[in-house]
Amino acid sequence: MTADAARRIAVAAQGFGQKPPVKADRRALAKVLASTQLLQIDSVSVAVRAHYAPIFSRIGPYDRDLLDTATWAHTARKPRMLVEYWAHEAALMPVEDWPLMKWRMRKYENGRYGHAHHVTERNPRLGQDIRAIIDEVGPSSSADLEKLLGMQRTTKKGPWWDPTDVKVVCEQLFASGRLSVERRVGFARQYELPEKVLPAGLASTDMSEGDAVRALVAKSARALGIATEPDLRDYYRLKREQTTPAIVDLIDDGVLEPVTVRGWGSPAYLHVDATVPRKSVGAALLCPFDPLIFFRTRTERIFDFHYRIEIYTPEPKRQFGYYVFPFLLDGELRARVDIKADRAANALRVPGAFLETGHDRGVVVPALTNSLREMASWLGLDDVIVGERGDLAQFLRN
Repeated sequence: MTADAARRIAVAAQGFGQKPPVKADRRALAKVLASTQLLQIDSVSVAVRAHYAPIFSRIGPYDRDLLDTATWAHTARKPRMLVEYWAHEAALMPVEDWPLMKWRMRKYENGRYGHAHHVTERNPRLGQDIRAIIDEVGPSSSADLEKLLGMQRTTKKGPWWDPTDVKVVCEQLFASGRLSVERRVGFARQYELPEKVLPAGLASTDMSEGDAVRALVAKSARALGIATEPDLRDYYRLKREQTTPAIVDLIDDGVLEPVTVRGWGSPAYLHVDATVPRKSVGAALLCPFDPLIFFRTRTERIFDFHYRIEIYTPEPKRQFGYYVFPFLLDGELRARVDIKADRAANALRVPGAFLETGHDRGVVVPALTNSLREMASWLGLDDVIVGERGDLAQFLRN
């Protein structure tokens, strides 16, 4: 198989190039999730929270309340579609995938980093007390729980770099599956007991690690279309010793087909339901955590696009900008733009815009201009203000 065909497969598998839905409703959202399988969550909000952007990239402007309701609201008529857990990184995943993470929850008995035992040794009843309070009062943030427990923070440091014992144990309970997230308020998790978040019986449903990993690799393969073993491993942050036997089983079951992609240099696996479009069409701005590009090694291999997020790079050393969106046009990454939503100015600011080598500026500029205007409108901003940096900037301003 040619690398070009593999790229078209990968783009199509992620839900690009399809006809936009007539209505951006729960059915359209479900279709996006069938392609991506998960939505990564990230705290950066300079443009828009990361979990909202991939849906916009695939179906165009939609009401973000649609995703909020599907994730944080639950009624008998409209049950919750998504739940938060450590799937890729922090991510929204279909509620029915909760049992697929039970093996990981067992590994996270002492939290993701294993240091929570230092806290529980100091206060062995803290986890029990937290669950008891949440059972009584309902969804609570760690700050709420600190007040109820009389353990308020005494320092002025922030929770990300100086977590209290309550925050540490809440995160331990969340990682181990003994708490879930009912909703987020100001991006802070509101913890709740899993049996009150998930459909009846699902919280207690278990699966063996082997069965769960096979299911996760199959979901990765569907989302990626065509993939190497490291690609399949990264999607749900698995380990090689897990994915290798799972791939063998999925080949035997006819779910995966081994293929060779020219120029990849590694064995690849094609999902049985993957399609090979004759061409890729459409334009999309991709946030840094979009599932199409969040594994940077794969992004470089498929698109010949070297991409690193520069948030933590000192400003004078940044090559492209603080929060850069690659621009997907007709199946290729042809440009990148630094984006910031400036609410005070009621504008989408583009401090920098850069054309990728070998691509036609005359083709990229009008398509990118339309995409930026569409994003601004979706975010409720009236203007697009382009800065000075990058070889596309002056042409986007004209």
